[in-house]
Amino acid sequence: MTGQALKLSLHKLTHWEYWPFQVIYAPISLLWLYYAIRAGSLFFFNTVNPSIRNGGFIMGSKRKIYDLIPQEFYAKTVFIAEGTPDAALEEIREKQGLRYPLIAKPDIGLRGNAVKKIHSAEELKTYNRQSGFDYLIQEFITLPYEIGIFYIRLPGEREGRITGIVSKELLTVTGDGISPIRTLLRQTPRHQLQLKAIAKEYGDLLDHILQKNEKRVLVPYGNHARGARFTDCSHMISEGITKVINDMCTQIPGFYYGRLDLMFNSVEELENGKNFMVVELNGAMSEPTHIYDPGHSLIFAWKELARHITYMYKISKINHRSRGLPYLSYRKGVRELYAHFIQNRKIAGF
Repeated sequence: MTGQALKLSLHKLTHWEYWPFQVIYAPISLLWLYYAIRAGSLFFFNTVNPSIRNGGFIMGSKRKIYDLIPQEFYAKTVFIAEGTPDAALEEIREKQGLRYPLIAKPDIGLRGNAVKKIHSAEELKTYNRQSGFDYLIQEFITLPYEIGIFYIRLPGEREGRITGIVSKELLTVTGDGISPIRTLLRQTPRHQLQLKAIAKEYGDLLDHILQKNEKRVLVPYGNHARGARFTDCSHMISEGITKVINDMCTQIPGFYYGRLDLMFNSVEELENGKNFMVVELNGAMSEPTHIYDPGHSLIFAWKELARHITYMYKISKINHRSRGLPYLSYRKGVRELYAHFIQNRKIAGF
């Protein structure tokens, strides 16, 4: 192992945000088991958001979730079925009024896998040929700031609450007029960990030398697994933002629990319900991603995860008891988990 590789390994070891999912969630699984025993179902999560398949925990279609959201709150989005001929793509795009660049992403996806910025018809055709799954093409949002807002609301209540806000700093490098992009990436452990994936996408373009102070966004979406830096901005929670988010979420049928990733122009405009756009809405699988602020301890993360799983259990129980919504059976739950595993294999190797 080289000195650089050893240094990177030590960085991962001493920063829990890079630890395997299974390690971070091991203690939380005991709380999950406790609630599963109380609910009488390992898959109690499916009733937390009744309008979303499996509550948004596994196998949730992004297209069907977008269909629940009033159109004025999200960017123009078009569904492309697996096997769509290349020749039909431009006709579909033009008919729907979409312009390049676009964002392409799996209709059923996880952790930013297979999400790609598309600049041209040729790139779209390449994505189409390589994808073995249904996917979406979406208008590229140019608003400058991105945050994730975790929202919960008890069934039967009109007022929900925001339980955390995270800001997202996209993976960006700043030129010094001397070093190629590849070298700039190696200067920051967070960026270096993404070097292999970025090199696969950009190839020889990483040898380009940026001018001094020139900035280049290399991963244009705020995903922690793709190198974005997350900062806990829960101090942003205000009456204005809570009202804007609650007014929108109460228009989404059967949505009580999850994280909305959105882009906005300024905090002042967001508080007045202006110039913001939902990137995605995530249900029961949502993490309170403010835990990934590098300044937070693993103990803090465990407390927040436990708090949110408790919310999910309470909401699921209310929908189960008051509305008679059945929990997912063990047999069907296992089938859904297997389908989720197969889908992840498809997109992970993209």
